[in-house]
Amino acid sequence: MLDDPRSNRVKGIVRLNQKDARYETGLFLLEGAQGLKELVSSPKLIEEVLVTIDGAERQAELIDSLSKKRVTITQVSDQVMAQIAGTRTPQGIVSVVQHLDVELEDLMSATPKLVAVIDQARDPGNLGAIIRAADAAGADGIILSADSVDLYNPKVTRSTAGSIFNIPIVIDADLVEAISMLKKIGLQVLSSSSDGSPITDLHPTELAQPTAWIFGNEAHGVRTEVASIADKTVALPIYGAAESLNLATAASVCLYFTAVAQRSNH
Repeated sequence: MLDDPRSNRVKGIVRLNQKDARYETGLFLLEGAQGLKELVSSPKLIEEVLVTIDGAERQAELIDSLSKKRVTITQVSDQVMAQIAGTRTPQGIVSVVQHLDVELEDLMSATPKLVAVIDQARDPGNLGAIIRAADAAGADGIILSADSVDLYNPKVTRSTAGSIFNIPIVIDADLVEAISMLKKIGLQVLSSSSDGSPITDLHPTELAQPTAWIFGNEAHGVRTEVASIADKTVALPIYGAAESLNLATAASVCLYFTAVAQRSNH
């Protein structure tokens, strides 16, 4: 039982809530059981699972599966869990997990057909929702600009609901370089913007082509220098009174439009 919230060991775990510590150690915190379930088939990524008595009872089957794969399970007090967890009402289970981002060259070598490119997204919930939507749409990868919110921010990892483990993600990318590489391997690049051509004007056969979508900052959109090298700027038409769509919602619609077209074409 790890029961002293002031112990050096607990302090070291709590530090993983800070970006500097995450990159010094190559580790991050994953709260809840949903994401952890995705790792049952990849137990080597798990450094340790910290769980309260109540959390262990509620997730007995999951804990048993991980124990059989020799994952380290550490029981902690409610006070320690309150220190470690990033939520007001902890779920009673937090995992220490290894970083899993991939290199840009590795993503390119896998010949992706659908990629989400994220330019300066700053809201953790938005980024997590985009990752989840990209996973659900069957996208082959995600590329994050160097100044986007940290992939391993606890709010990001929690809001992906496990999708962070299902899709290759590149971080700290130079988007001009990345877009150039995407074009070289045969992807068309579409930049999303409220002043672009309506997505409904694109013929399904055009959307069915290997495609990378660029989604921009919540307030300012895609940077001019990035949007200018896209093949086309595309908008989602607004039929009601709303001024615009939330970034994650817009990204979800664009990715699904494309995924449906690509699958209908085969």
